[in-house]
Amino acid sequence: MRLAVSLFTALALAGCVRLADAGARVDVSLIDRSTGEILDIYRHRGRLYVAGNPGTRYAVSLHNRTSARVLTVVSVDGVNAISGQTASTSQTGYVLAPWQSTEVSGWRKSMDEVAAFYFTSLDDSYAARTGRAANVGVIGVAVFPQAAPPAARAPAVPQEVERDARSDQPDAAAARATGEALAKSAPSRLGTGHGERIDAPARHTEFVRASATPSEIITIHYDSRANLIAQGVLSAHPYRTRPNPFPAASGGFAPDPKQ
Repeated sequence: MRLAVSLFTALALAGCVRLADAGARVDVSLIDRSTGEILDIYRHRGRLYVAGNPGTRYAVSLHNRTSARVLTVVSVDGVNAISGQTASTSQTGYVLAPWQSTEVSGWRKSMDEVAAFYFTSLDDSYAARTGRAANVGVIGVAVFPQAAPPAARAPAVPQEVERDARSDQPDAAAARATGEALAKSAPSRLGTGHGERIDAPARHTEFVRASATPSEIITIHYDSRANLIAQGVLSAHPYRTRPNPFPAASGGFAPDPKQ
């Protein structure tokens, strides 16, 4: 039986939940923590992209779209958001109750606090500063359904002990050198920083995975708007604001257009 992490409270504001198509079991989106705005997700050649602004604090919003508990293993820049280990789907994650929504706002530092996520330069990212810049610019959520109750299953087999991910990491000095080289080679790329401590109470809970393989993995790539335009993901001439069907309140009748 594996111990995972369960957040105390679900989000109360419906505006923080977007029932999009970023996942079948769990809907994933990014939220600007300063404005509460859900960041637009763009599809390009089968991938999902988000444009970020340097300095913006953000959260990964998770919404369980099912009537059963699920485990979500959250990876940011190839790093597990709870343990800080190089991410693997076999690692610990957040457990969501049926229909629960919540926000993962940072790197977990204790059962009470996280270090805030924020968009920053690649060389300032948490991954690069810990010698792991190779996967900067991507957020992943691996989803696992819960196993059936013991009475409905065959006799239980002792579950294997979770392997320490650090045991198969490359030499720390070599990894740091690689990360520094990658950071210098692409300084304009966005990464996710290790920000200020913020309250995020959590507790341990028991969760047995139905399978060692996730039922789905939601992947969202991110970078600056300028870089996404350069990559062809976004148009170079987007609307500066969203079109408004009623931009002004006025009376009378329709005037003639200028000749």
